[in-house]
Amino acid sequence: MSVMTATRPLPATTAPATLEQVADAHLDDVFGYLLYLTRHRETAEDLTGATFEKAVRSWRRFDPARGSARTWLLGIARSTALDHFRAEKRRRRREEATALPDRVEEAFAEGLSPALQEGLASLSAADREIVALRVVLELDGPATARVLGISPTAVSTRLSRALARLEEKVTSDDLS
Repeated sequence: MSVMTATRPLPATTAPATLEQVADAHLDDVFGYLLYLTRHRETAEDLTGATFEKAVRSWRRFDPARGSARTWLLGIARSTALDHFRAEKRRRRREEATALPDRVEEAFAEGLSPALQEGLASLSAADREIVALRVVLELDGPATARVLGISPTAVSTRLSRALARLEEKVTSDDLS
């Protein structure tokens, strides 16, 4: 009796790719996947950066025998996105529990121009929180990151975006 076996050619042995090569090859895939999940360009950009930060830290644990680098990166991207969604849910619950009235307290607004008061009131609670911690309370980036439970990089990114929205609101009000 003869035994039939299917043989597959063994893959050519090549030197393992570097993280830089893997990142260059799959950056668009990771970003596209995160954009699909979040449906928000800025969030997808932030999560793509966080994904590659995690990939740098865990590159030594990557095993090509268990799957492709693309699959490995997309798995990291998925867990990064899920962590983000959970953190956002906690943040929203915290904001709702401690929500301030729509009116800005007089003591806080004292000495601010009407346009700046209106601009601050138009920001989301998250934007007001980051502005309050970094600008009003003058916490540094790492301290603000600890308070919010996010990375210092995310703090600077969120602050930059919040200030840009505030500036846009204040300057558009000045022009009207």
